[in-house]
Amino acid sequence: MPDRKPRATARAGEEPAPDSFFRDLVWSLRNGVLAVERDGTVAVMNRVAYQILGLQPRPSDIGRPFTEVLKEQQEVCRIVSAGFELSHLPNRAELRLKSTGKVIGYTLSQVRDRRGQVTGATLFFKDLTRVEQLEERERLRDRLAALGEMAAAIAHEVKNPLAGIEVMAGLLKRQLADSADAQSILGDIIKEAKMANAIVVEVLDFVRPIRLQVERVSVADAIRDALSLSEAHVTRGDVRVDVDCPDHLPLIQGDTHQLRQIFTNLLTNAYEALGAQGQVRIHASAINEEGPAGGEPQGPMVQVDVSDNGPGIPLEVVDRIFSPFFTTKPQGSGLGLAIVRKIVDAHDGRIDVGLADGGGTRFRVTLPVTGNHLLFGLDPAAAVPDRARTAKRASRR
Repeated sequence: MPDRKPRATARAGEEPAPDSFFRDLVWSLRNGVLAVERDGTVAVMNRVAYQILGLQPRPSDIGRPFTEVLKEQQEVCRIVSAGFELSHLPNRAELRLKSTGKVIGYTLSQVRDRRGQVTGATLFFKDLTRVEQLEERERLRDRLAALGEMAAAIAHEVKNPLAGIEVMAGLLKRQLADSADAQSILGDIIKEAKMANAIVVEVLDFVRPIRLQVERVSVADAIRDALSLSEAHVTRGDVRVDVDCPDHLPLIQGDTHQLRQIFTNLLTNAYEALGAQGQVRIHASAINEEGPAGGEPQGPMVQVDVSDNGPGIPLEVVDRIFSPFFTTKPQGSGLGLAIVRKIVDAHDGRIDVGLADGGGTRFRVTLPVTGNHLLFGLDPAAAVPDRARTAKRASRR
């Protein structure tokens, strides 16, 4: 049997255990801990707190005013200050950090001595960003489910009259072959009917549940196929495309056809934004993504950036570009990026949009090498909400 050293313990009324044990305990917690003394100096700040707040640990932080240590996180400063001012402190509240965009859930408490005097304040918090993303995905799916039922019914009803209009316009065009004006007008009618029918088909594709045909898929192959398919949708012109897809990228579990559609839609959008002049860059890499601070790692991922040097997306519409039927194009249906996000969600991945280096737009698609919904054979449309609810319950206890 290994030797066991006696552990310092504290009984009621006796001195507590050595400070080093409590420092190690706090530093090892999987939640962020920030403790401030009554004079406003930092008493404790653990590793997870630094990670969530995006700060570098410095031994000199202990004993410094918290307003100096947290000068980049003014929202957190205001919360800690409230620990000495409010009589009812927030419990299980949430806050979005402006500097990083992270969502934290926090509890604020007062530290009191044996006489009941307030000697400090403590902030316990956890990174809920991933939970918020899952909840937003669940809310989006609920909205899309209701919208889908309505859109499918309307699309089926509209599709038949459109086909009739196109057929009758074609018959009239043949009968009025000698009238140039009639030929022009009927040609426009047929063109508009075809465009409306294409939108109806897109709506039906969007509202139809995704059933993934799962296999081991090469993302590089999907990108190469998308390069050819995108040119069939829109004229590429003088746009130069640079592709950087290493041969050693891991295969992922996914649907080849659906993944091909993701990159086809993104490339089509890039070509249209550039107007047949500019550059598109595709960069793929394997990453091992860390989970939320204090949580489990997310595991191996394949990350693909599709960026262009076009005019970019106005900041005021960035939050809406994945919404169904929202578009900035005169002839757009507003379903292209909504379908892309739906496919990415079905693969248990995520898609983000941002500013490309040197201007333009960058779409980043991150796909897990092995998704939970694929491992267990779940229907992606049903699996995500359940997972979101589970994550929410587990993270907010």
